[in-house]
Amino acid sequence: MQFLTQASCEACKIGAPVATAKEVEEFLPQIPEWRIVEVEGMQRLIRRYTFKNFVQALAFTNRVGEIAEAAGHHPALLTEWGSVEVSWWSHKIKGLHKNDFIMAAKTDELLKG
Repeated sequence: MQFLTQASCEACKIGAPVATAKEVEEFLPQIPEWRIVEVEGMQRLIRRYTFKNFVQALAFTNRVGEIAEAAGHHPALLTEWGSVEVSWWSHKIKGLHKNDFIMAAKTDELLKG
């Protein structure tokens, strides 16, 4: 089993394969707080993080933005007082790619650092 936090995103092009059921089965235990939700006909990984206030939520949002920009893979972020909802999916393939699981794991890692 490859640890998602140690993997790097690969360029995802139109026509790239979505994550297989076997990959999803392997990856989900590494990101147990995340759930797969279908939005507008596409599967997405979604997690809500909670914080003590807006300042902490905004700081976390900015840290997610930094890792997203470095990877060239960008989530949907909803920042509210005391929480941030992060959604990862691959726009080009209209679904989940290994990159989304990698970035979900790296998002979780931000809380440890």
